[in-house]
Amino acid sequence: MINVKTVAQAKEIQEQLRHKVITCDHLKEVKYVAGVDIGFEDNYKISKAAIAVLSYPELELVEKAIARIPTAFPYVPGYLSFREIPAILAAFPNLNLTPDLILCDGQGLAHPRRFGLACHLGVLLDIPTIGVAKSRFIGEHEDIPLEKGSWKPLIDNDETIGVVLRSRNKVKPIYVSVGHKINLPTAIDYVMGCLTKYRIPETTRWADRLASSK
Repeated sequence: MINVKTVAQAKEIQEQLRHKVITCDHLKEVKYVAGVDIGFEDNYKISKAAIAVLSYPELELVEKAIARIPTAFPYVPGYLSFREIPAILAAFPNLNLTPDLILCDGQGLAHPRRFGLACHLGVLLDIPTIGVAKSRFIGEHEDIPLEKGSWKPLIDNDETIGVVLRSRNKVKPIYVSVGHKINLPTAIDYVMGCLTKYRIPETTRWADRLASSK
């Protein structure tokens, strides 16, 4: 991760590592869920990673970690993990607790090479992960009912790569996909379990707050 400088190198790593993704449940009892997010400082020269660990199912903040490192990879759609994961990996050792599940603010299998940020982070940390994105990257879906909890499959080339989930009544949906060591129905259940009255999960809300704070 540290020495990746070009898109060609990044693509080769994605192709090598995507076969390590496990798409069935390998979870122990989930007592702690984490959210990760990245903010940028000094005109994007510094990446600030935030990890928020919450108790589950209570969703109370129990620990947080921050790390700042120089931003070493440009913003390129489809290669977000190479821009964000180095800072997340720098923050992770600052935790005393190891989360049982991580919800990432980005894609998992809903990615052209089926290796989005959630897959990449899960494989590197060997921890179950879920991609929970605010916008669609690839795939098509049917219209979704307006009620919270409604969802439709997200399809790309006749393959189900995730779901489009209504996380709150009558608001824009979110995009849930497998990251690592979890299957899609279980991922949906845990995302629903991390939702309160907001569009995004509490894990993401806490991590975003930490990453954007001064």
